[in-house]
Amino acid sequence: MRLRWLPPSIGIACLLPLLYFYIASGLVSPGWAVVTFLVLWVVLLALAIAWFKRRPYAVLALPVAGFAVWFLALWAGGTFLGWTP
Repeated sequence: MRLRWLPPSIGIACLLPLLYFYIASGLVSPGWAVVTFLVLWVVLLALAIAWFKRRPYAVLALPVAGFAVWFLALWAGGTFLGWTP
């Protein structure tokens, strides 16, 4: 039994908690940053859907990359732009 659909499904499922982090970042970041995060999330989801059959294992890297971008953006915003809760 081939489970080729399993890795990309896990990748897409891991994008859902990432949406929560992006929305909750509005507590410490300005509105324009939250909108940028949401646009990024939609791009990541579209990329995951496009890569579902062509690059099934690459879809697993998308939530990791999305989390890294979120973390670094909030760190940089807090350090250099003075974003505080």
